[in-house]
Amino acid sequence: QVQLVESGGGSVQTGGSLRLSCVVSGIAYSRKCIAWFRQAPGKEREAVARIYTGDDSTYYIASVKGRFTLSQDNAKNTGYLQMDSLKPEDTAMYYCAAGPLCGSWSQGFFNYWGQGTQVTVSS
Repeated sequence: QVQLVESGGGSVQTGGSLRLSCVVSGIAYSRKCIAWFRQAPGKEREAVARIYTGDDSTYYIASVKGRFTLSQDNAKNTGYLQMDSLKPEDTAMYYCAAGPLCGSWSQGFFNYWGQGTQVTVSS
């Protein structure tokens, strides 16, 4: 059974940092794309960043580039999203997702999803 479990969310003030983790288990293919999406209240879910475990290629949306950093620990089957210089507009539920391909931000490319972890940034 495939499971993606996020953790690390919380409440911080503007300028603070959080590190989200996504533990992936049960996926048959070793090379995969791990992506982070977020959804703020009343808004559609949007892609934030993704990493391809095959070659560590990373992709970020413009609004988080330079502030968020992806990494992975293959031995632990865990992906991380380091979030620095957080802003109130980063407040959202953050989800990790996994799929075999890493060529698109489209949510349809990702077969598996976690339950989410809440990030709240106060001004």
